[in-house]
Amino acid sequence: MTDRTLFLAAYDVADPRRLRVALDLIKGHATGSQKSAYECFLTDAEEARLLQDIALVLEEDEDSFLLVGLAPRSRVYTLGRAEPPADPDRFYLG
Repeated sequence: MTDRTLFLAAYDVADPRRLRVALDLIKGHATGSQKSAYECFLTDAEEARLLQDIALVLEEDEDSFLLVGLAPRSRVYTLGRAEPPADPDRFYLG
């Protein structure tokens, strides 16, 4: 089995067209979400690909993107309507 690391991906995109493309890219890797923040279990190759793809979509002077690796031993807490993260059996990258 491939090792995956839990990341938190968050973004703020000014242009609606870039927003849609960025959302689709991130959702392709996400297992849970909360508005503009997504939990993503990524391999090293998937992390590199996501960073490469998102860089092609966003405008550095208008948009922002944050990908934070979370400590593997830390517990994830959710409140309210948050969805607990889940590592699905399969990931589709298309």
